[in-house]
Amino acid sequence: MPVHCVITAGPTYEPLDNVRRITNFSTGQLGSELACFFCSCGHTVTLLIGEQATYRGEIVAQKVERFSTTADLERRLHSLTKSSVDAVFHAAAVSDFKFGKVWLRSRENQLVEATVGKLSTRQGSLLAELIPTPKIILQLRDWYPSAKLVGWKFEVDGEQAQVIRLAHQQISEAHTDACVTNGPAYGAGFGLVTPDNQIVHAQDKAALFGALKGLIETKPIHPIHRKA
Repeated sequence: MPVHCVITAGPTYEPLDNVRRITNFSTGQLGSELACFFCSCGHTVTLLIGEQATYRGEIVAQKVERFSTTADLERRLHSLTKSSVDAVFHAAAVSDFKFGKVWLRSRENQLVEATVGKLSTRQGSLLAELIPTPKIILQLRDWYPSAKLVGWKFEVDGEQAQVIRLAHQQISEAHTDACVTNGPAYGAGFGLVTPDNQIVHAQDKAALFGALKGLIETKPIHPIHRKA
């Protein structure tokens, strides 16, 4: 039976001034390919993809929206609660920080708050305050109380066991149905962590997509390989 999936992909960005911004290296490829896969399986997909996503492959979805900042992605996800959504795959690389106040250092070595629309290098060094952005995933269960929710944990530092612990922490705090782990800290492939302490190791994206398909179609997920 076809289901309506919402997939987020690619990076958010946060502006420093009217012409500069910070973002991350997310390409949006995995989320875009997941959207294509679910469409090929007969499901309906709404893809929310970052304006800064560099992936240029084929994008197939019934609806595609481009988001900019973390606040913009949050607003778009909340607006979709007005429609029937069966599953949300939150694969977007949301900026962990946004800019707060920015100060300029005067010739007298005093810090003066910058209020101009474009910061100039002629003004010398800057001191920028970084403020944590809200965790969108912590709001998804309230917005989509009956949907299957899947988060992501991409980690660079640490070991696989630590990444899996962080995945369980996310599931517990956000009340999601699963968390996908990947990145250098996890190692090759992907891990699909579920609340019942089951860990499905997928050696590539095809295996991961198949496991996620099983999740939204409420079929049992049989571990390919258990990771310690």
